[in-house]
Amino acid sequence: MSVVLVLNADFGPLHRVSVRHAIRMLFREVAVVEEAQPDTHIGVFPIPTVVRLVSYVVTRWRHSRGPAWSRAGVLSRDGRRCAYCGGTASTIDHVLPRSRGGENSWKNTVAACGRCNQRKGDRTPAEARMPLSWTPWAPSWTQAAAL
Repeated sequence: MSVVLVLNADFGPLHRVSVRHAIRMLFREVAVVEEAQPDTHIGVFPIPTVVRLVSYVVTRWRHSRGPAWSRAGVLSRDGRRCAYCGGTASTIDHVLPRSRGGENSWKNTVAACGRCNQRKGDRTPAEARMPLSWTPWAPSWTQAAAL
């Protein structure tokens, strides 16, 4: 199922929605099509890839902190690649294990394959002699919209 990027009235990215949700937004006339798939329609509406809201939505709260941490967000941020071996990741790993005070945060979690996650266990990467391929980072709202 494809997703549609939703832009604010000032063309700033807000989030992504399903095509079905985007068509409902067009039907209610709260958004207009900015970009669409060529020569494909659902009823009278072209199938959108990008829609823009008609009215500006205040997003001041978004600038104070980034998107909330989630397992799915970590996997998306890391491109579903294991931070230890580069293989396909299906789980997340805490850099500083939770048993040692590590938290569920963007900067303490990375995507990991089941094998590496099991091998690292309840140790830090240095203790397990498993260096990280990249340093975990917290995405901004703009980066999260592109994931």
